[in-house]
Amino acid sequence: MSSSDLDIPGEGSFFTDQHPSEMDALCPPPPGPSRPQRHYERMGERTGTSFCQTLIHLLKGNIGTGLLGLPLAVKNAGLLVGPISLLVMGLIAIHCMRLLVRCANHLCGRMDRPSMTYGEAMQYGMENVSWLRRHSHCGKQTVNLFLIITQLGFCCVYFVFLSDNIKQVVESANATTFNCQNATNQTDVLVPSFDSRLYMLCFLPPFILLVFIPNLKYLAPMSLIANLVMSASLVLIYIYSIMNIRYPIDLPKVGRGKDYPLFFGTAIFAFEGIGVVLPLENKMQKPHTFIPALYLGMSIVTFLYISLGTIGYMCFKEHISGSITLNLPNCWTYQAVKLLYCFGIFITFALQFYVPAEILLPSLVARVTERWKKTVDLLLRALLVVFTCALAILIPELDLVISLVGSVSSSFLALIFPPILEIMTFHREGMSPLVILKNILISLVGFVGFVTGTYIAFEQIVARNALRATDSSSAVH
Repeated sequence: MSSSDLDIPGEGSFFTDQHPSEMDALCPPPPGPSRPQRHYERMGERTGTSFCQTLIHLLKGNIGTGLLGLPLAVKNAGLLVGPISLLVMGLIAIHCMRLLVRCANHLCGRMDRPSMTYGEAMQYGMENVSWLRRHSHCGKQTVNLFLIITQLGFCCVYFVFLSDNIKQVVESANATTFNCQNATNQTDVLVPSFDSRLYMLCFLPPFILLVFIPNLKYLAPMSLIANLVMSASLVLIYIYSIMNIRYPIDLPKVGRGKDYPLFFGTAIFAFEGIGVVLPLENKMQKPHTFIPALYLGMSIVTFLYISLGTIGYMCFKEHISGSITLNLPNCWTYQAVKLLYCFGIFITFALQFYVPAEILLPSLVARVTERWKKTVDLLLRALLVVFTCALAILIPELDLVISLVGSVSSSFLALIFPPILEIMTFHREGMSPLVILKNILISLVGFVGFVTGTYIAFEQIVARNALRATDSSSAVH
């Protein structure tokens, strides 16, 4: 008997897949009874999202703060190596998403299930290997653990992003002009205020109130507005960066080898949209059209990543910051860009927080009496937000926290797990040795990036904290 046969819904495991994802909240399933569907029955004839809706959700799930950090990533890799590496990483990430969908569809047909989550796909894939079968539940738990780490990591990045951008707007407010033609090429800080970590504490109460909202559907209108203003902000960032490239462009074509792991962490952080792939495919009206939507959507995403990363580095050169918004000039148009993007990120925080909260909290809330369930739920949500804020305060460097989150968790979800899952799923069906070798190489690349990226990120964090402590000590004396 497999481990899945022993699963009892509602037993209160910390890593159960019985909870909805953020896509379940924003795109609820159609009304009416559900029934098991075999693989061939998944091809249409049910209500759900259209091709265009799926494409939009796919773009939303992949475009965020990671995009804004890619110009610095290109700097770390070099003007030539950076764009080429982004293209290669994009192709590998898309391929791994395709592997995950293929394995999930195959396992759905075999297990007679209508849909499957990432964690369940890993569990049933392990059950396909005799010597891993008794430990298959650990596969689901491991995937869910990395999903939790990734989503909470995103929340930490949002704290740092908001504090850095709002701090810069506040400090330069007195010198901000309405004339963007004569504005400097970079925001000048004229009135220093308090430390960015204190700004994070200021954002703590609003974030806690935001995650108290019981259903993400209430945030749907605000989420739509946030997506529109973030899109408009990106257009303005593109226009400014293209129009302010100065020639000749004398930038290193190849970056320092020591900085390349930081590039890897930032790039894989940006490409880590694999968590929304299966929820989107499961909710499509015609699931067989998901792969074309995936290829089209991720091609657009890859183009945006390469173009903004390259153009942003060419525009701001060696002065590029952890987010390109921090390099925008001192005029109200571009200060508004920062504020609008901050609004979009603020709303997105609730979506990213939803996944770890729905995995972790129900099992804890189930342990208390009905009278205290609501109170305990709100308290635990508040504590989880405080935890993410504390982590952000410990690492108040935007570029390093992005690279660290990408290296630690995104590398596993986006690069390491999918090739291994394909080997486990199809190993009995005569896989080509070249396919197995290809999958091993992809997973190995992800693991090397995880080790080197994590090490270099921690090394840089320690070095910058030591420098910050030295500067503070010098200021006191």
